[in-house]
Amino acid sequence: MAEIPGSVAPADAAPRISVIIPSWRDAENLGVLLPKLAQFESVAEIIVVDASGDDASERFAGEYGARFLKCGAPNRGAQMNLGARAARGDVLIFQHADTALDEAHLREVGAALRDPRIIGGAFYRKFDRRHPRLRWLEHVARFLTRNGGSLYGDQSVFVRREVFERLQGFAEIPLMEDMEFSRRLRAAGKIAVLDPPVQTSARRHEREGAWKTSLKNGLFILLYRLGVSPQRLHRWYYGLAPSSQNERTRTAVVPREEKRAE
Repeated sequence: MAEIPGSVAPADAAPRISVIIPSWRDAENLGVLLPKLAQFESVAEIIVVDASGDDASERFAGEYGARFLKCGAPNRGAQMNLGARAARGDVLIFQHADTALDEAHLREVGAALRDPRIIGGAFYRKFDRRHPRLRWLEHVARFLTRNGGSLYGDQSVFVRREVFERLQGFAEIPLMEDMEFSRRLRAAGKIAVLDPPVQTSARRHEREGAWKTSLKNGLFILLYRLGVSPQRLHRWYYGLAPSSQNERTRTAVVPREEKRAE
């Protein structure tokens, strides 16, 4: 893992990349991801922002040279903002713990950002051990992403640091923080969607059923696009009872797993 010098890097130098990983009981995933990231010279720093108080996650972070920050409540937007404030790199990559990130991906980020017009972007996606009858969704997702669709959190979203600060980071909402940020990022300038695709774990599809999970995720994305609030969607998604007005407007949320129309 490369060191971040105190001086500003020359304009033609490779970007200093900070990888920010929001975590909730992700020790197993971190145990796979962090050893790989620690080997890459292009990664200037790794920041794990944990909201579970998981000792194993903290131990893995220390073992592989990552900074470990604690967030008071599980909220991906808040966790990623906390990590970004602590980061010192020129480029921020927001990385899910269960999504693979290889050296080839980092090379593509550096190559894309040699174009000063590119402000950020993400990767296309593929899935491991997918239900074979759902593989066609990968092609649909590629088409949508290439033609203005949302950039989701499990696509290893990257952004120039100054752009992220200008956009004032992620909205600290219970769900759909990635879709909300994607809309603003696309509006701010030119983005790049890159190959090779990143691979995300399909364990949830396998556990809950691929069709059921995909249809449920697609429905909630549609409802969000139709204007249903993230707070209400969060209650529906997790079967929570309505709470007081104050509780409905808080950004802190209960533990969750990622949801996507995959």
